[in-house]
Amino acid sequence: MPRFQWEAVDAQGRITRGVRESENARALRQALQSEGLTPVAVDEALDAAATLSWTRLSPSLVSLLTRQLATLVYSGLPLHQALQAVTDQTDDKRARAIVTALAQHVAGGESFSAALAHYPRTFSPLYRGLVAAGVESGLLPEVLQRLADYLDGRLALKQKFITALIYPALLTIVALAVITAMLTYVVPQVVAVYEHSRQTLPWLTQALIYTSAFLRATGIYWLIGIGIVFIVAGLAYRRPQIRERVHRFWLKIPGLGRLLQSLETARFASTLAILVGSGAPLLRGLETAAGVLNLLPIRQAAQNAVGHVREGVALARALKESGVFPPILIHLVANGETTGKLSKMLERAAGELEREAERRLAWITALVQPVLIVLMGGIVLVLVLAIMMPIVSMNQLIR
Repeated sequence: MPRFQWEAVDAQGRITRGVRESENARALRQALQSEGLTPVAVDEALDAAATLSWTRLSPSLVSLLTRQLATLVYSGLPLHQALQAVTDQTDDKRARAIVTALAQHVAGGESFSAALAHYPRTFSPLYRGLVAAGVESGLLPEVLQRLADYLDGRLALKQKFITALIYPALLTIVALAVITAMLTYVVPQVVAVYEHSRQTLPWLTQALIYTSAFLRATGIYWLIGIGIVFIVAGLAYRRPQIRERVHRFWLKIPGLGRLLQSLETARFASTLAILVGSGAPLLRGLETAAGVLNLLPIRQAAQNAVGHVREGVALARALKESGVFPPILIHLVANGETTGKLSKMLERAAGELEREAERRLAWITALVQPVLIVLMGGIVLVLVLAIMMPIVSMNQLIR
């Protein structure tokens, strides 16, 4: 059945818009008139869900739209009108198109969470689950506000990690570029000078010359081989068994493993906190929080905890039996279950774990940066010595 986008005026003179299925435009006009509405325009609607389903908005933009919507709904504005108001305030074309489509879905009688499901690349299952819980509990404005805070917190934490890793990454790239330029350009020029002399070259210089010749002769094959390795590794990483082994290996690396564990458990705690605080049942909140985890061993432990809680085991005990979650999370969860403030304790645990992750990241970057500088400096020093030693020897012979 075709879908039509309609605009009508009610008895109070207010304009109402929506999208509805009907046999034809005439039948839809008659249906609107029977509801006490005066049709102004009825046009065949484009399927926004099909054309925009692959559109993905940035997390910062989603957070901004969520916060604006929370403010408008909290003021008492109906949801579809609040969505239309957000559309008027949005400058981004893609965001305007998605919010307009959401307003049409809601005005057409579709639930808000079902409307969000048309755009899975923009609105995650967690986002849709929280909205559904907020609608069921009647706390949609509060849930949207907490959701915006959650998105801002995740984005701020991600930016901190990216900022901390920029310097080591740039240092590595520059050093590799310098080394590559010396091996492919500088060394051949020096070799051309040494070929006219009958001087016996130092072993370090000879090794550098052989290495340079080998890399220039086989460089294309090395690039092809590295590309093949990355492709094979990417295909293998899609298999759950391989991905789980890789994740377990990461978690066993000193320093890095504790950092990843803190990040994952902080994400788990903050997600569960906002779900429980929004009125969602604990079991459904646990299932949703387990689904947002990326590391398979920790996700499996969370899913096992869901099974224990379903059998009547306390949440703190279920998390402790997994042997994966840190003690601070277990202790605060136990305190929250005893005092009836589980949501607040989960938020506190998430904050502590995020601060611990930031401290570990600062420690790792403080250790990695001097190691990289010393390593790259040593390589450059060897290259310079290999080039300069024959020149020094020739100067001594001339004297």
